[in-house]
Amino acid sequence: MSSPKVAPPLSLGTKLLYASGAVANVIKQRGISTFLLLFYNQVVGLPAATVSTAIMIALIFDAFVDPLVGQISDNFRSRWGRRHPFIYAAAVPVSVAFFMIWNPPQGWEGAELFTFLLICLLSVRLFDTFFELPSAALLPELTRDYNERTRIIAWRSLFGVIGGVASTLLAYQVFLRENPDGSGGVLSREGYFGYSIATAILIFTFIMISGLATHRQIPYLASPPSRKITLGAMLREVGATLNNRSFIVLTLSGMFLYVALGAKGALELYFSLYFWGFTQAQLSLFTISAIFASVIGVMIAPSLAARLGKKRTSLITFTLAVIAGMAPIGLRLAGVMPPNGSSALFWIMFFDYIVNGALSMINGVMLSSMIADVVEDSEVRTGRRSEGLLNSADNLFKKIVSGVGVFVSGWILTLIVFPKGAKRGDVDPEILHALGMMYLPINGAFYVAAILCLVLYNITQQSHEENLRKLGERELAAEPTSGGQP
Repeated sequence: MSSPKVAPPLSLGTKLLYASGAVANVIKQRGISTFLLLFYNQVVGLPAATVSTAIMIALIFDAFVDPLVGQISDNFRSRWGRRHPFIYAAAVPVSVAFFMIWNPPQGWEGAELFTFLLICLLSVRLFDTFFELPSAALLPELTRDYNERTRIIAWRSLFGVIGGVASTLLAYQVFLRENPDGSGGVLSREGYFGYSIATAILIFTFIMISGLATHRQIPYLASPPSRKITLGAMLREVGATLNNRSFIVLTLSGMFLYVALGAKGALELYFSLYFWGFTQAQLSLFTISAIFASVIGVMIAPSLAARLGKKRTSLITFTLAVIAGMAPIGLRLAGVMPPNGSSALFWIMFFDYIVNGALSMINGVMLSSMIADVVEDSEVRTGRRSEGLLNSADNLFKKIVSGVGVFVSGWILTLIVFPKGAKRGDVDPEILHALGMMYLPINGAFYVAAILCLVLYNITQQSHEENLRKLGERELAAEPTSGGQP
């Protein structure tokens, strides 16, 4: 791996435009996690277990594609560097595939509909990997500064929330708007066509903006050596790179977390519409609250990381976020929450959304920044920069188990015999009670396991700076023999 040229400081504009790429990924994630199970189950008519099975298969497929794309992009040579060719190649196909998934052929059902859904999901996952993974792998190359990474990730997270909020509001208030008489809304098929066009255009636009914003940085990014490598040697390199304690514990923590998030995301609308009885107008306000939560999180995250360290900040905010997220369901099951339809319930949940959102934002920033710091720790040990491989391997295990979470959510709905075509307020209270009773212990156990894994992470700011010192000495020692050639 040749040393990159010394890059000028990143401008604020470059940081923000690079960070805006998160909008594309979050629009895709929010659409699939929030609406897809409801759309294909309640609107199109596929059984919930069938839909969740398709989602799980696509996630597992995506998980195994990730390391291939990561390893290829780590070693790819072109005049546009290692990452940008993949970013540009993703823009059109992922946008088209996302549009198609919301427009299944009329009259199809059963195996035909399942096959269509699965092909669309596989396409979305494949081409999204071409963008998201190389884009995330750019961060450790754009800056090696311990605290600046946290700030950029905080901006990236904020843009992701803004993109998710905007796309959700487009759904609730524009394309899937609920009429005063209760018709329309997320349970009506007609609005999904406009929603899919608008979101597909946004996905394409932000992929291109993010890629072009960092295009000028290509001369300053690391370039892989020109070499031939056997499959056996590649596998040995992969094993050596991933054999890193901090990476392993972060991956294990992420696996447990993503099982819980997979189930939470798939059941989010079921809880919102049926368990709490909120209207789509109220859901829009909850969505807007995420912006306030994100701003709070982005403002606090860098200073907390600088003062407490990334690991301690993550442990504290992760624990508090889990408590804030699960307490309302537990209190409802205990019979101490206000009744559905009351203003007290709305404001309690609105405040809880802000608290949980801010804490989750801070924790998400910490986890992403901690993964970025593993890059130099691994490079010291192996002599290779493997941003793409580390990010893809981390994603591999998360996506496999998040598919398990979605699969579990589908079977929860099946086991409690949740009715098809259900209307808000018409679901048997015993079914809703069973939903909460099954959800809390399953997700709670995975959240606790995720938190406990983080205790073993061992990269601090001091050890990161020591890694940079060692790498700097290696680069200086290599200059006479490399002749300064890239």
